[in-house]
Parts: sequence; C-alpha cells; structure tokens
Amino acid sequence: VQLVESGGGLVPPGGSLRLSCTASGSLFSISTMGWYRLAPGKQRELVATITSGGVSNYGDSAKGRFTISRDNAKNTVYLEMNSLKQEDTAVYHCYDHTFPNEYWGQGTQVTVSS
Repeated sequence: VQLVESGGGLVPPGGSLRLSCTASGSLFSISTMGWYRLAPGKQRELVATITSGGVSNYGDSAKGRFTISRDNAKNTVYLEMNSLKQEDTAVYHCYDHTFPNEYWGQGTQVTVSS
C-alpha cells in the first residue's frame, strides 16, 4: 500500500488549505482513512478519521475548523482546513487502517505563519 499526500504549504493565519491523500494497492473502499499530525517537540496527534461508511471523527483541535471527506472512486481522502492557526503547523500524515494492518504516508508539511 502506498499513500501519497499533497496540498501542504505555507499559509497565513486565518487561511485555508486542502490536503489530499491518494492510496494505491489498498482496499480503499473498506478502509478507515485518516490524518494525523506531528509537530516538533510534540506527540503525534489525531486530526480526523473517516470510516468506509463515511462516519467522521475529529480531534479536539480540528473540530469546527477541519472537514475530512473521501472519494472512493478516486481512492482519495481529503482534509479541508479552515481558520488555520500557527499551532496547526506540523507534518500531516495520511493513515489507512484496513484491519489488521496500518499504513502511513510520508507526510506533507503545513506551515501557518505571517
């Protein structure tokens, strides 16, 4: 399974970004997909997950600002991020959980700075 993230970059506070993660070699339609992030000096943090049935779950920092979605026809999961804050700066990693296996992407850097 290969997960390839895209869409990261530099954005000012209050801005928006849309991350994408495309899976290959995955049973995507039955996988739970998600995003985690890792910032320097911090532990890995759940951002959002979405089940094969479309049920989403968000970490506290993402609630109300981020939206996760998926397109099974494209084997792609998205993370729409709005009202970005400096503390959202991190490497965002895509996650594929097809029981009992877990797969991770290399990550895409998101930097929120003026």
